[in-house]
Amino acid sequence: MQVIDKSKPVMVTGATGYVAGWLVKKLLDEGLTVHAMVRDPDNRQKLAHLDAIAASAPGTIKYFAADLLTPGAYDAGMQGCELVFHTASPFTSKISDPQRDLVDPALKGTRNVLESVQRTPSVKRVVLTSSCAAIIGDAIDCEAYPNGMGTEAQWNTTSTVEHQAYSYSKTVAEQEAWKMVAGQQRWDLVVINPSLVLGPGLSADATSESFNLFRQLGNGKMKSGVPDFSIGMVDVRDLAIAHFNAGFIPEAHGRNIVSAANSDFLSLGRILRQHFGDAYPFPQKHLPKFMVWLVAPLVGFKRKMIQQNVGYKWQVDNSKGRRELGISYRPIEQTVVEFFQQMIDKGLVRPRR
Repeated sequence: MQVIDKSKPVMVTGATGYVAGWLVKKLLDEGLTVHAMVRDPDNRQKLAHLDAIAASAPGTIKYFAADLLTPGAYDAGMQGCELVFHTASPFTSKISDPQRDLVDPALKGTRNVLESVQRTPSVKRVVLTSSCAAIIGDAIDCEAYPNGMGTEAQWNTTSTVEHQAYSYSKTVAEQEAWKMVAGQQRWDLVVINPSLVLGPGLSADATSESFNLFRQLGNGKMKSGVPDFSIGMVDVRDLAIAHFNAGFIPEAHGRNIVSAANSDFLSLGRILRQHFGDAYPFPQKHLPKFMVWLVAPLVGFKRKMIQQNVGYKWQVDNSKGRRELGISYRPIEQTVVEFFQQMIDKGLVRPRR
């Protein structure tokens, strides 16, 4: 159990990221000093959204240069901090080398940040952004779990560098963190395991695989139908609050699933159609699994992934996070509609003519 002094600075890795942006906003709104770790503190355009938040918030932001794979890069920004939020990790489907593009940044980056923690006597707690992907590799895995649901007790044992590389990267990075916290008493580790993160971004050029998914829901790429993929979803703003609470609730501990709802792509399309009507070509039906399996290699998916996910129920139990982190979730309909509206406002999707 750790009591964090809010007069001390707090460090956030990957501070310009989609999730981190809302966390930084929450910290600044609460009047804290944020040591924001970014690739290039001199790139003011990239930092503009954080500067704008800081200008009207009671807190203070200070930028530090850091790279996930550079040893010691986090030492300077960590000085004087009692609390470290490690949110930085790649989430993209555009990869040519899974080991280099996903696993190394996640695993070596986590090790690098925590080695800095080991060298920094002031640090009392680390909040790590992991993923439900470290619990469930494929939806079919849920069939072997009690009540067909993933909980904090389960680990993803089915993903590899060759199969579900992103899920594998999150699994090995979190496991490394638990290894590194063991055997010492000064700092503790609280892990956040979110499902698919949705909702409006703070930055004008916010990037996440979630944005690509939502663009495709409305730009016609999925108008002929969607695979029967079952997913969990959480609003990025609720996720930021979960991180904040994980940092400052003294009793927070262990892994914490943060997921508002178990749903699927077709349900997202229906929500969007109810709100935006026929102005956009939202999907209205499931594609047959055999058809998805046949075309999978043509659209960048492996058939094994289709085989072990399409048609299977993906479910998690979010009761621990609700109970111990005091999380309450906004309706997923609100998240979906506000997220798509941001896409419209940015010109990322356009109505049919």
